[in-house]
Amino acid sequence: MNVLPTDVVQRFTDAAASPDPDLAAPALLIARLGYPRLDPAPYLARLEAMGDVAAHRLAATERTGRRPIDALNKFLFDDQGFSGNTGDYNDPRNSFLNQVLDRRTGIPITLAVVYIEVARRAGIRVDGVNFPGHFLLRFPCGPEEDHRSAVFVDPFHGGSILSEADCRSLLRRHAGDSVDFGPGLLAPATKQQILVRMLGNLKRLYVRMRSFPQGLAITDLLLAINPSALHELRDRGLLSYHVNDYAAAVRDLEAYLRYSSHGKDESDENREERNEIWGHVKALRRRMANLN
Repeated sequence: MNVLPTDVVQRFTDAAASPDPDLAAPALLIARLGYPRLDPAPYLARLEAMGDVAAHRLAATERTGRRPIDALNKFLFDDQGFSGNTGDYNDPRNSFLNQVLDRRTGIPITLAVVYIEVARRAGIRVDGVNFPGHFLLRFPCGPEEDHRSAVFVDPFHGGSILSEADCRSLLRRHAGDSVDFGPGLLAPATKQQILVRMLGNLKRLYVRMRSFPQGLAITDLLLAINPSALHELRDRGLLSYHVNDYAAAVRDLEAYLRYSSHGKDESDENREERNEIWGHVKALRRRMANLN
């Protein structure tokens, strides 16, 4: 059951692997999950137009001495009206770039993609930050590895500027004590990391909604980015089972068991999971035998 045509998966794979920093094109391919007939051209043109306006604003900023970050924030959040969707955070439309551009609302990562792409078209580098629980933006002001020389921005809350203390507080709010704060959490995210996070958000939503064909299509995209992601191979097998594609389910689950058995020190939890997956495989084999 293919939600996405093979050519879309291939185009996404090529875009994700490309050194081109463009995020908009692969993000609009992801949006084909919800809008199969989506034409990306008008949305790419809209981003270009926004980038042109932002470039003029930034040129004026240089004459007045204001910071580029202030000009971008005013343009995107005040003039264009982008804002975080606090009323319906789990609406899948918040994860589709076309809908974020149409509705001017989204979740942190999709608002960040708009910000990054508009800034890039205006000649300003802005990085994403794969911060736990809440995606952020990073204006580099010095060496990439030095988070103390960067300015951090929350695209979900109107471009508010965050100090390191704010980031620590944000981490506690979203992760509690399960994650230790460190400079690595504020490092620039790669294009692939951003795409994986976008897809992961959508996958969780679709599985929760029991929209298994869409969830299955997302695992195809995630494996296209990282073919060695064993948990995605496992999930694709389980999702194939849910859409009654037993042969695909057995193929992926057996591959998962085969590859995951190479771990040195297997925990009780991993052993229990592998036993559960092996039980699924045996049940699927019996079901397939009964169908023949």
